[in-house]
Amino acid sequence: MNPYENAALPIEERVTDLLSRMTVAEKAALMFHTMVAVDPDGTLHEPDTAGGMFPSTNWLVRDKLITHVNILTMAPVPPVKIAEWHNRIQELAAGNRLGIPMTISTDPRHGTVDNPATSAAAGGFSAWPEPIGLGATKDPDLVREFADTVRQEYLAAGIRVALHPMADLATEPRWARTSGTLGSDPALVAELVAAYVKGLQGDRLGPDSVVAMVKHFPGAGPQKDGEDAHFPYGREQVYPGGRWDDHLKPFEAAFAAGVAQVMPYYGMPVGTQHEEVGFGFNQGIIQGLLRGHYGFDGVVCTDWGLVTDAEIMGSPMPARAWGVENLDRLARVQRIIDAGADQLGGEYAPELVVELVERGRVTEARIDESARRILRDKFRLGLFDDRRYVDAAAARHTIGTPAFLTAGLEAQHRSVVVLEAPALPLTEGITVYLDGLDPVVAGRYAKVVTDPAEADVAIVRRATAYDNSRSAGFEAFFHAGRLDWTAEEIAPVLDLAGRLPTVVDVMLDRPAVLTRLAGTVAGLVGTFGASDEALLDVLFGRAAASGTLPFELPSSMAEVEASREDVPNDTDHPLYPYGHGLTWPAR
Repeated sequence: MNPYENAALPIEERVTDLLSRMTVAEKAALMFHTMVAVDPDGTLHEPDTAGGMFPSTNWLVRDKLITHVNILTMAPVPPVKIAEWHNRIQELAAGNRLGIPMTISTDPRHGTVDNPATSAAAGGFSAWPEPIGLGATKDPDLVREFADTVRQEYLAAGIRVALHPMADLATEPRWARTSGTLGSDPALVAELVAAYVKGLQGDRLGPDSVVAMVKHFPGAGPQKDGEDAHFPYGREQVYPGGRWDDHLKPFEAAFAAGVAQVMPYYGMPVGTQHEEVGFGFNQGIIQGLLRGHYGFDGVVCTDWGLVTDAEIMGSPMPARAWGVENLDRLARVQRIIDAGADQLGGEYAPELVVELVERGRVTEARIDESARRILRDKFRLGLFDDRRYVDAAAARHTIGTPAFLTAGLEAQHRSVVVLEAPALPLTEGITVYLDGLDPVVAGRYAKVVTDPAEADVAIVRRATAYDNSRSAGFEAFFHAGRLDWTAEEIAPVLDLAGRLPTVVDVMLDRPAVLTRLAGTVAGLVGTFGASDEALLDVLFGRAAASGTLPFELPSSMAEVEASREDVPNDTDHPLYPYGHGLTWPAR
């Protein structure tokens, strides 16, 4: 037995021994954290070609020596199949020279939003509100319970790194990533982020933990004009209100809670003291602020795709090399390493790191620094020992259990925000007309009819408006731009409200402009990833109404456009202020 394989030795000794046995190529491979597809039957994804967005798993693991992957499930994959897949990829990695185990990560997968770049719908995992809905509860204990549930379900499936939480502030109403945040108030978000980290990792990182990779340092909320930094037109972050420090507060709470890993954002700061290059390339941000000022010595992993241009869903997707677009791939990798990052997200090019070392542009000692941090977490998670494999058969008894599903439903109840309630709560047994709800579910509360003329009440569900001209390929998953409905979009709802009392629920993935509905409907509700059952439980009084807004709702797009991107709740005359929400007890 080699010393690194001896569980009785201290972790640092094991790391040192393993590092001494590794080639530069093996160390370089640790520094890439890329995507891998999980086929619905739980088998390893093996396309005919080696490269591309979803390459051969065998090629990645055996030829490229990759040991960190984040899973993408483009089709529904039962969690038990993810567990079976996990054991297969671990067995594959065990056949490599040093048998370094795989570390499996995922974007959030306990909500309703399904975006291949940001999150997956719950599927067989327990279903909770989106993070912004947790922000609507304003309850750190609930957030910790949620994160602990995520931990247990991820562990059962073999997932050991959560590419979350987002510690970003929802200060720019148009930003497409708002639903992944915990709200707009720096102090509250800091408290919730700390609870989230503790729920995933526990008091210290160990074999029963899931690593929290908090993102997107130093705060991705203040996007210029609300555009998203996945795209060239959204590369700039601005601070017209001078609130740079506000955006750091949730990260400071994460550091105090012991967060193990950090992801910098794509964006580049404009008009600050910092160099105007993307945060993943930014030495002042990573080496200076994160490592120097805050003393963070954990793994820093860049956001995905900073080096290599790609094509996603038929559309070109340039590398997010904002501010250094002129550099070639080799120079971009060097900038990232020199900035202080340890891993490159969404890339699988360890040969570039090897070339940098061979040319003397990066020292092997610098590579060893990152390799040590990365290996340390593998050892702390028990991946070299008894946590390498999972009991796939037992996963079905841990993931999506009745207790977890009940807890998720209760959290959905608590996230519902009642904005106006002239006719709420509703009386069970009334006759209802539905638009956007499942009649089978609604039939458990009321008599459902298909003619509004026969109904006592109409119940309507709508999504927040967005600029749907960006509907091609990858951009279609990012709801951005306007927050107000066109006259054509809102006309059917207003017509219905003119004929009978109408209750309208709006999915607030961003802060919608609801001025056209205010004062004209029998009930106005905001939700953040709540099922029909969760909504109806609140509307009919089976569950209490208790949620309050995690951000203000503006009264017009003109006020949104006049507000400052970095300042929380900054419109002049909000229709509903931050924290608004009507309440009632369960009947």
